[in-house]
Amino acid sequence: KITVIYNPIYDPSLPECAREATGHNWLDHKDSLVIITAGRMIEQKDHATLIKAFAKVRAQQNAKLIILGEGPLRGELEELISSLGLSEHIAMPGFVQNPYSWIAKANLFVLSSIYEGFGNVLVEAMSLGTPVISTNCKSGPSEILEDGKYGALVPIKDKDSLANAMSGALNAQPDKEKLISRAKEFSVERAAQAYFETIMKA
Repeated sequence: KITVIYNPIYDPSLPECAREATGHNWLDHKDSLVIITAGRMIEQKDHATLIKAFAKVRAQQNAKLIILGEGPLRGELEELISSLGLSEHIAMPGFVQNPYSWIAKANLFVLSSIYEGFGNVLVEAMSLGTPVISTNCKSGPSEILEDGKYGALVPIKDKDSLANAMSGALNAQPDKEKLISRAKEFSVERAAQAYFETIMKA
């Protein structure tokens, strides 16, 4: 018999972290929609597809993209951004001390990974009330988002589907309380209770 107990990800202190200023003008003094992602600049995270999808979104509406993180593919991504004429609209500030304030102030969080262990960052973004979109990669996102109930799921490496989902999310009215409520299902208390119930049944 197998019992699945989710990672205890939800942290009630995150909203407090989210109140801090980011020091980035796009978020602290917003005059456009901001899409954000976070993760190492490696093949797994597939930032290249996200950038190409963003180019399509940017052609239709005033939006910016922020990529948090560092990694060996930074140079390639910078070249791609330049070739698409997006240098003024995509920022890559590297690692930041408090990513939660950045994510909380963005209009949309996007996970473009080819695969994930679970996708903890989706829960963290939802806990801040930030709408999310993810690739339907193995494994985790479809369970976290309940097959699209809490955020669109798109095929991996599909810039067109990702662009359409991003545009749709940016034009929708987010239900922040719904997202936060879902994130709370991944709390320490829920995980502890699940462990307790599983042990008692053994």
